[in-house]
Amino acid sequence: MDLQTSRGRRVAFFGGSFDPPHLGHLAVARAAQTALDLDAVLFAPVGAQPLKPKGSTAAFIHRLAMTRLAIASEPGFAVSLADAPTASGAPNYTLETLLALRAELPPESDLFCLMGADAFAGLKGWHRAAEIPFAAPLIVASRPGQRLHDWKTALPEGLSIEAVQAPVRTGLDVEIHSFLLRNVTGDRAPFYLLPGLEIEISASEIRDQMRNREQARAGAGDGTPGRELLPSAVLDYICAHGLYR
Repeated sequence: MDLQTSRGRRVAFFGGSFDPPHLGHLAVARAAQTALDLDAVLFAPVGAQPLKPKGSTAAFIHRLAMTRLAIASEPGFAVSLADAPTASGAPNYTLETLLALRAELPPESDLFCLMGADAFAGLKGWHRAAEIPFAAPLIVASRPGQRLHDWKTALPEGLSIEAVQAPVRTGLDVEIHSFLLRNVTGDRAPFYLLPGLEIEISASEIRDQMRNREQARAGAGDGTPGRELLPSAVLDYICAHGLYR
């Protein structure tokens, strides 16, 4: 996607390992696209994640290829190389990636940062975490039953949160809660929650299932693990390339 032609567009950066990209990732992106009226969701497989020193299980080239396959039929979804491996092998930091993307977008465009509940729960440990919501407002897909207190305790030091309006239910029955983040200098940034998404898919569990796929295939019928958790093209790619053995 050419960001220079995205004049007036609403764009969400969706970073992650995508190891592999699964149906949960697609559901989160669709919910955000509907709730925030997004023109584009950029799926950005990360090259070197600072909080995963051992790296991802599958090589970047495979995770990139699988992500392309996962979103191929999804309108408004695109793959971004914004978080691709660096020439030096240095870790990819979300703040730096967002600032670089912001510089590419025309000033009138809106840039958001989309993440799941697990990623947000670990936000405190990210590089210059308190600055990230001010580089791009956060859209967080929460789980059923999570409350405002849960989000307050997960915020990086120096940030506070307050509700700014009642929950709104948008098209396709997607609910959105709007908040406002403040830092110690008084800067404010919007913060959006997509509550109650019934998505409990773990990439690590999928990888574990794939490692045992030969045992699963020994049973009757089609016992290929991941068939109900992965886009079919991604599952075919994993099997064809012998990933996660």
